[in-house]
Amino acid sequence: MHKFLKSIILGSMVFAISISQATSLTHYIEQDYKNHLGSLWKHFHQNPELSLMEFKTAKRLAIELRAVGFKVTEGVGGTGIVAIMKNGDGPTVMMRADMDGLPIEEMSGLSSASKATMKDWNGETVSVMHACGHDVHMTSLVGTARYMASVKKDWSGTLMLIGQPAEERGPGASAMMDDNLWQRFSKPDYAFAFHVSSGAVEGKITVNEGSPYAGADTVDITVHGIGAHGAYPHQGKDPIVIGAQIVNNLQTIVSREIAPRDSAVITVGSFHSGTKHNIISDKAYLQLTVRSLTPKVREQLLSSIKRIAIGTAKTAGMPDDKLPEVVVSEFSFPPTFNDKALARRVKSVLVSKMGENALIQPSVLGMGAEDFGFFTTKPYIPSVYFSVGGTPQADFDRAKAGGPAVASHHSPLFKINAEPSVKTGVEATVHILMDIMAKQ
Repeated sequence: MHKFLKSIILGSMVFAISISQATSLTHYIEQDYKNHLGSLWKHFHQNPELSLMEFKTAKRLAIELRAVGFKVTEGVGGTGIVAIMKNGDGPTVMMRADMDGLPIEEMSGLSSASKATMKDWNGETVSVMHACGHDVHMTSLVGTARYMASVKKDWSGTLMLIGQPAEERGPGASAMMDDNLWQRFSKPDYAFAFHVSSGAVEGKITVNEGSPYAGADTVDITVHGIGAHGAYPHQGKDPIVIGAQIVNNLQTIVSREIAPRDSAVITVGSFHSGTKHNIISDKAYLQLTVRSLTPKVREQLLSSIKRIAIGTAKTAGMPDDKLPEVVVSEFSFPPTFNDKALARRVKSVLVSKMGENALIQPSVLGMGAEDFGFFTTKPYIPSVYFSVGGTPQADFDRAKAGGPAVASHHSPLFKINAEPSVKTGVEATVHILMDIMAKQ
């Protein structure tokens, strides 16, 4: 027997024995982290792979899930995997973990820091790290699978575990949906996911009853001008000036057109034009990210961006055949909405099982986006996307006292305290599943 596969199977057997002897879920998870999950997290952390290239990661995740009895299908939507365990009558419940890393060189100082490199989408060799905690998500998914497989007598229904590629670049969830995910494996009655957060204290859980993640659109604006010599600007139409006016005018959309209690963001992340000091170019290019929480606000933002871009160019005297081209990418993230009734049920379960101190209030400080909504929006599936804290309180105390700041996600300094993060992820997920899939 292959030594690697043998170690996984033996680990599963040891864990099954510990479950039969243990007295609490917390003890089960502690033993499994010590015997298996800790080393698994280290493996994922030290061997990250970029979006759409998670071949070895998906293979390892598939092996882990098969070892405890799940029927696993690989290659869904590229490198995605779907693991199914049917256990009698009951609801079909989906739990998702994303798998991809980021093209960042890790400088966290961890002894387990990634030193991995690989060729990126352009064929260039880059450093890769799990700078967003997807290693925690995958390890927790495996921990959940191992526990649920060992207590099948206590729940009923169909448990669907998804390893999703390319959350960071975006096409992962939509690619799995385009691969007829629900038609092939049946649409879940409920869907869940969680994200570890460096901005929250380890072991603390946040359940937002609204929208934990914004929708995101990518907008490209091509601003046309009339080229001329820099010494004779009156003979042309400067697209840099028109583009700068568009950038300034776009700022009025959120401040003067969106209702004050609605949330929206328009950020111009890139502005390129020209080739030389004394040449007035004939084109400028703007790249925008647009964030919203509701379909109504999204449509308002996109229509206003187009109106302002075209109107500004007309004011500058550009003819109708040289007005700006405003292109909204076909690939946009829908907002991630938590089903309010289900979120309240989840909160009640977690408080009952883990205590009131386990939950903290949501702290929405930005408009980060997630592609989980592709799974749950069309068709609508009641879902909850929750958050698990991953940073020790001592780190926040040091930062408050003038010490080093707690690193954000997507930073080379990003680090998560893996053990409490994974344990909390498994415990919270198991409690949720056992409530939703309780035997009648």
